[in-house]
Amino acid sequence: MAISMYQASAPQLKKMLVNLTTILTMAEEYAAAKGVDGKVLVEARLFPDMFPLARQVQIACDQVKFGLARLAGVEAPKFEDTESTLPQLKERIAKTIAFMDSIKPEQIDGTEAKVIQFSIKGRNFEFVGEQYVLTWIIPNFYFHITTTYNILRHNGIELGKADYLG
Repeated sequence: MAISMYQASAPQLKKMLVNLTTILTMAEEYAAAKGVDGKVLVEARLFPDMFPLARQVQIACDQVKFGLARLAGVEAPKFEDTESTLPQLKERIAKTIAFMDSIKPEQIDGTEAKVIQFSIKGRNFEFVGEQYVLTWIIPNFYFHITTTYNILRHNGIELGKADYLG
């Protein structure tokens, strides 16, 4: 029996967003315990030409909201990308999860062959639904979640694989 499009995407994406919230809470607790301004963590990067932590979280959320919206044929919510604190980033995750919860499995299931077209910074992309989930949404999402984890780990937050996986 094949796994449905919804089951192949939404539950795992949601689980990892919940885990990301936990990781950001750990970062808040670390900052408070060490007397570090949380903004330092929000602006931290692994390398100068990489996005900072805030942008990593924003993009991870965008992968979910735009990805599921395109598959479901609904409008994605608009977020302003102005988060500058760990609590604000956690709120963005909560809004993303709330949007996910508004999408029903039947809106996603059966979209394996649905043509998905979009543009990013002048580049045009075209996928069919299954390819879109497996080769665009999931890899991009995990890249940005993992980079967020790595930024925090690099800055001293005691995170482990169990925190990442939940």
